Amino acid sequence: MNQTPSPRLKSLTATPDQLSTATPPGTPAAGGAPKVVAEGVLSAVVPDPRPRDGRQPVSWLHVVAAPSWNTIPWATSDCLCGRHVEASGRRDVLVLIETHNAHREVCPLLIPAPERRQAA
Repeated sequence: MNQTPSPRLKSLTATPDQLSTATPPGTPAAGGAPKVVAEGVLSAVVPDPRPRDGRQPVSWLHVVAAPSWNTIPWATSDCLCGRHVEASGRRDVLVLIETHNAHREVCPLLIPAPERRQAA
């Protein structure tokens, strides 16, 4: 049986004895400041195209009524004050719409501050 030595699978590289000419970390590359974001991405804050007037939504009325008379309509009325009411059926949905509109007159979040103090 003839045994031959196996070839080296890895080669060791020589350790350099002097510094390389690469740019040391921490210094910007030639051409300006270091890149912060990818090209084409806006890095400045853009003003909101929809100016705010100080109002915010407080209550929501969601009504689902299909055009077919065979389907049963349903609705929900939600308010940030904690009010949540659901209704199904034509008559109950109409009553819910009326109570939702009436709630806007008595909701503590929708009453202006001076009137709120007088009511308390």
